[in-house]
Amino acid sequence: MSTRAEQIRQALAALAPEHLEVLDESHMHSRGLETHYKVVLVSKAFEGRRTIQRHQAVYAALGGLMQQIHALGVHTFTPAEWEADASVPDSPRCRGGSKHDPA
Repeated sequence: MSTRAEQIRQALAALAPEHLEVLDESHMHSRGLETHYKVVLVSKAFEGRRTIQRHQAVYAALGGLMQQIHALGVHTFTPAEWEADASVPDSPRCRGGSKHDPA
């Protein structure tokens, strides 16, 4: 059985990434395991696309997997953008408030 992160990697292969990171950040949150992810994806498929179009392509590639993910940070770059600046912002800290938190 593969992890959800592996399933995400396999699904995003459809976008022909030149660079792909799938980080499971669930440990930073209170909702449990395999719920929070950060994706850094570099692909020529993003050339000429606005940010929203890039994110829509990621969501479309993930398809039904999106129903199994509580939170997904998406950072998309063209190869030229990545070469110019390969920095990715840190994910925000959990603010709590999950329905899974003890009262």
